[in-house]
Amino acid sequence: MVRKRRTELPTASSGESSGSAQEATGGNGSGGGRGSQPPVAATGGNGSGGSRGSQPPAAAPQQGATGMGFQGGRGWGPQSQQGGRGGGYSGGRGPPQRGGMTSQQQQFNVPTEYHGRSRGGAPPQQPPAAAAAYEPGSRSRGRGGGGRSGEQPVSHGGPPSKPSSSDLHQATQESYAAGGTPHHVPSEASSSRPAAESLTQQLQKVSIQQEGSPSQAIQPVAPSSKSMRFPLRPGKGITGRKCIVKANHFFAELPDKDLHQYDVSIHPEVTSRGVNRAVMEQLVKLYRESHLGKRLPAYDGRKSLYTAGPLPFISKEFKIILADEDDGTGAPRRDRDFKVVIKLAARADLHHLGMFLQGRQADAPQEALQVLDIVLRELPTTRYCPVGRSFYSPALGRRQPLGEGLESWRGFYQSIRPTQMGLSLNIDMSSTAFIEPLPVIDFVTQLLSRDVSTRPLSDADRVKIKKALRGVKVEVTHRGNMRRKYRISGLTSQATRELTFPVDDRGTMKSVVEYFYETYGFVIQHSQWPCLQVGNQQRPNYLPMEVCKIVEGQRYSKRLNERQITALLKVTCQRPHERELDIMQTVHHNAYHEDPYAKEFGIKISEKLASVEARILPAPWLKYHDTGREKDCLPQVGQWNMMNKKMVNGGTVNNWICINFSRGVQENIARAFCHELAQMCHISGMAFNPEPVLPVYTARPDQVERVLKARFHDAMTRLQPQGKELDLLIVILPDNNGSLYGDLKRICETDLGLVSQCCLHKHVYKMSKQYLANVALKINVKVGGRNTVLVDAISRRIPLVSDVPTIIFGADVTHPHPGEDSSPSIAAVVASQDWPEITKYAGLVCAQAHRQELIQDLFKTWQDPVRGTVAGGMIKELLISFRRATGQKPQRIIFYRDGVSEGQFYQVLLYELDAIRKACASLEPNYQPPVTFVVVQKRHHTRLFANNHHDRNAVDKSGNILPGTVVDSKICHPTEFDFYLCSHAGIQGTSRPAHYHVLWDENKFSADGLQSLTNNLCYTYARCTRSVSIVPPAYYAHLAAFRARFYMEPETSDSGSMTSGAAAGRGMGAGGGAGAGSGGRSTRVSAANAAVRPLPALKENVKRVMFYC
Repeated sequence: MVRKRRTELPTASSGESSGSAQEATGGNGSGGGRGSQPPVAATGGNGSGGSRGSQPPAAAPQQGATGMGFQGGRGWGPQSQQGGRGGGYSGGRGPPQRGGMTSQQQQFNVPTEYHGRSRGGAPPQQPPAAAAAYEPGSRSRGRGGGGRSGEQPVSHGGPPSKPSSSDLHQATQESYAAGGTPHHVPSEASSSRPAAESLTQQLQKVSIQQEGSPSQAIQPVAPSSKSMRFPLRPGKGITGRKCIVKANHFFAELPDKDLHQYDVSIHPEVTSRGVNRAVMEQLVKLYRESHLGKRLPAYDGRKSLYTAGPLPFISKEFKIILADEDDGTGAPRRDRDFKVVIKLAARADLHHLGMFLQGRQADAPQEALQVLDIVLRELPTTRYCPVGRSFYSPALGRRQPLGEGLESWRGFYQSIRPTQMGLSLNIDMSSTAFIEPLPVIDFVTQLLSRDVSTRPLSDADRVKIKKALRGVKVEVTHRGNMRRKYRISGLTSQATRELTFPVDDRGTMKSVVEYFYETYGFVIQHSQWPCLQVGNQQRPNYLPMEVCKIVEGQRYSKRLNERQITALLKVTCQRPHERELDIMQTVHHNAYHEDPYAKEFGIKISEKLASVEARILPAPWLKYHDTGREKDCLPQVGQWNMMNKKMVNGGTVNNWICINFSRGVQENIARAFCHELAQMCHISGMAFNPEPVLPVYTARPDQVERVLKARFHDAMTRLQPQGKELDLLIVILPDNNGSLYGDLKRICETDLGLVSQCCLHKHVYKMSKQYLANVALKINVKVGGRNTVLVDAISRRIPLVSDVPTIIFGADVTHPHPGEDSSPSIAAVVASQDWPEITKYAGLVCAQAHRQELIQDLFKTWQDPVRGTVAGGMIKELLISFRRATGQKPQRIIFYRDGVSEGQFYQVLLYELDAIRKACASLEPNYQPPVTFVVVQKRHHTRLFANNHHDRNAVDKSGNILPGTVVDSKICHPTEFDFYLCSHAGIQGTSRPAHYHVLWDENKFSADGLQSLTNNLCYTYARCTRSVSIVPPAYYAHLAAFRARFYMEPETSDSGSMTSGAAAGRGMGAGGGAGAGSGGRSTRVSAANAAVRPLPALKENVKRVMFYC
């Protein structure tokens, strides 16, 4: 199967450096900055990204993070390092455990791969009850409540141990104190059950789900049981220069109507919302005056109906007749009879919504918000094509061809949100890909980019056509006005001229060609082509392609290719001023004041953009090396350069080689390029040997594995006798290199243990100084150097970071593209490895179940035949690695988590905070450093505009708001600790601010403290001399997860599903621990239930440096 092309880019509308996904950094931050990039994969940037779905995660087998090479014991103490540079920490003795484990059991050395349980067999034993428990009430840091007591590690395969209620009660008390939430919550909000009990239930929900059926998705916790409050806002920030910005939020007046919800059941049941809506539309038309008390209800297309005031009945049955569409034959139309029962379900309470908006109630009443959302969606749903929360139509802007039978449609996004100013309607511009309503023959011609009548279809052509057309609706054109619609299920394996089918019970066969001629007088021209198969597989219908036309208004949800992405980005990329005008025009066009549904429900929408108070945070001073002409630097408008500066810690490259895979680059050019690059690294402050170990070698791309291994072997033959290592591989790649880049990274990082720098053919020829300087920045961090550090970090002036050893984590999960229903999701976690500088981050990656959002391998235990229960996981390894690098234990944890949608906040916090706690406790009893857990979101539709687009002091060169702009009032959450921060300068399009939402805060950050820390960190991103749009640890996790996609073997990195037999047959190498081969929860895949194949392990020396940069 073909390896996947790398065509992803973070949808960040960022101004960060974005040369090419093959690391060939262009100028300082080319690309990026595209305001409304849709969530399609897009190519190009150095910042590469994966799609982050917000589906509920499916249960996943817990399985080894790549390269977890630490020894899994409890203690921190270092042991002899294993295997050359590699090796990890092993459990020192530490205090004895309460579970009765002997000290011998605690001292063990684990090889660089986990000992997975033998394949097959029963799940492992539950760990001893207190194997890694930590003492309750032991943390005497003077914060309220007792210490959080013994959550036990979850064993693999077996049911997770459930925390006892009393343990959790202490945790809950502390959570109130730590989160700044008052013990007393107004009675409207307080739950009748004790807080501890409901937290136990929540944790049990996570546990129950783990024990449950293979594909069971985690259910969101019911609002009533949310005893775990997110921290309240600790006041608003005051740092920075005040200014006013406009936001694309429109104030919505809370109606005072009496909302009622009714259950709707329609018989016979249909799955199509369209048919349901048609039935209800007919019902309202016929019975509004007579039976519905003149009310105009809003309907969600499924089971719920809402009214402003009661209907004159509790339950009523209606008979509705829908006439089928005219078949054009003059025959009478078929009628379809439906029985509709409308029954009172509940009153939707707007009182609680009002309380919530005033900050007098902690939980958002989701039902009431949902009603208002449905009411405001009712009219646009009838006018436009709804897709998720957006609406599209050719009437909303010109269609643009995207190539291969696709076109872009313009539209708008609309969502009602609770904010500090009250209810707000968030409206943004949007574009997405639709299938052109072409005759199928024309579509296929475009898809294959050639005249298809000239030569027969190859197998590859058939696969491409089948993939593109499966699930697409077509209408037939050979029956006059009767445009019957069908959904394509596949292609026939034979040509149309060979197809026959039985026409009677006696089995008389007739050919498709004859049938069409005799029945419709239609002569099939393209009889050498396959037919479209419509209907189900048991009774397939055959339709020749030439009698079918694609029905208009079908969104294309599969993966776009690079050209299509570029074309779509061109359409969506708008300067801030244009985008603002388009948003205003959309609001006028939607005319909410005339919307009959909004009127009926008393919803009034302002037509003015919200004016919001903002502050512009100052840029931080950056430290460079004292030997450079400029020893420190104050960035201007989010950017600076390396002129007259030297890296604060230049790395060393004594031994390197270069391989050239680009035919167009002659050897002398390659040599000259390497010389210039070495020179630039030297000028920038690195110790870089100008001469390679071996001469530049030119090779064919299809020989990548053989050549890499041979050259590595030859180089090591020279170096090893002198006790030296190979430090770097420089690679020259063709501009279009297919799977070459990914193969190369996989071999270097998981097989050879070598960091590499790839450079594209086009950059090698240009050899621009700007390009070389950027590449030097990347090489330096890959060999363990630092480019710059914050002056405030080295002078110990960062609140809640500089006072005690602090570790900053970044975590992200990237999911496969839509349409790939079996590829695993990939989780990555990075953590800072230096203190007080906080600029170096080590990274770990692991594969987990398809579209699972919770990171499975943060903490895990598994059974070892010799040592009993062993604890490990990504957090533990990174904590040990921090201790090894700095000589100190982290006394504080800050965890930036990317890619979590609002609906998953509780699940992610419950599961991942618990994993962090267990990882800490497994290192040392009672070791529980305070944690701050912050979610970073880029997938939102809030945009900020300058109050005056012509004010030169208020905008950057691209017309966007200035870097450092922070907003924590008016459009933010009514009570919780969140803020919008635009930390980068725009390049093109409209900048998208990052949204930071604090879900847990035991460190008691002030608003200024966290906002300034986050903004300042954005200036420490290693790959360019610009501030970036999201905090670097989250960005690095994103890069590492994206990189790890290349480590998957070809059959799993494409959309082919892998059977469990194949997975179990291979050893679970990088350490699935228990449950990976059998006995674990399976992942949800299209074919058989397949185990997630672990990624190959990263080499020890690679994971200690910023290999993903």
